[in-house]
Amino acid sequence: MADLRRARVSQHRCDARRHRRDRRDRARPGEAGVPAPGELHRGALGNDGLVKAAVSITLSLILYEAVARSGWFAQALVPTLPTIARTLWAMLADGTMARHAANTLWRVFAGLALAAVTGLVLGFLMARYRPVERFFMPLVSALMPIPSLAWAPVFILWFGLGNTATVLVVFYAASFPMVINTWTGARAVNPLWLRAAGAMGASGASMFWKVVVPGASPFIITGLRLAFQRAWIAVVGAEMLAASDFGLGWVIFDAKEFLNADIMLASLAVIGAIGYAFERLVFGSLERGTVLRWGMVRTAKA
Repeated sequence: MADLRRARVSQHRCDARRHRRDRRDRARPGEAGVPAPGELHRGALGNDGLVKAAVSITLSLILYEAVARSGWFAQALVPTLPTIARTLWAMLADGTMARHAANTLWRVFAGLALAAVTGLVLGFLMARYRPVERFFMPLVSALMPIPSLAWAPVFILWFGLGNTATVLVVFYAASFPMVINTWTGARAVNPLWLRAAGAMGASGASMFWKVVVPGASPFIITGLRLAFQRAWIAVVGAEMLAASDFGLGWVIFDAKEFLNADIMLASLAVIGAIGYAFERLVFGSLERGTVLRWGMVRTAKA
């Protein structure tokens, strides 16, 4: 028995030393090849991300130029990059492209703002009150699969050509990502955080703004990203159908009637550039100022 006890004590000491050694040698974020959350974000949006994006875009442009000069297609249908660049420069110089882009961005922001407010309010209410969830979830599930552009003829019939119909199409397209992601994020908040805040005397409003909103912020930011992407897609299509004047979608549709492929491709380049700039500058800054600052990425990774 004495030998057995000594063996158990020896084994316990060995386990304790191994446990201390493992804790001491355990890699922290940023060590042993494990990047910290901030480093992951900087890698995606920092200099390394810029270099990779530049390489990808450059190779794609080289491939396009090779196809355009191959003679497989007519130059009028597949213009070369210098032709597209000259057209884009001319439209920028006379202010035409800026005017069209400003009209499109106004419609996107108007529809996206309405969708964000509606989605946030409805999503939090659905997460908080079960009767609200029971009432709206079947409607969301039934309406979400309907393409936003399918509503364009209906909105044109109701409101006529112009901004109202286009903004409503954008609003419809962007609403569902905001509703679903806000509802999911609010429901995913750790109950321990809520109980801890309640134990420290947090009121309902204080708990909502200091616990629920930060806890749901990763989902909300993702919802905003998806909503912007869907809004950007919807506005171009809606402008082709509902816009009576101005807008990048209207330019593309009008250029198609006259086989002006250079104008069409120049407008597509502007659409892609604006979308990429918003992803890097707006949503990247928003994520750094909320999700990363509040530590939600570290919490999720833990």
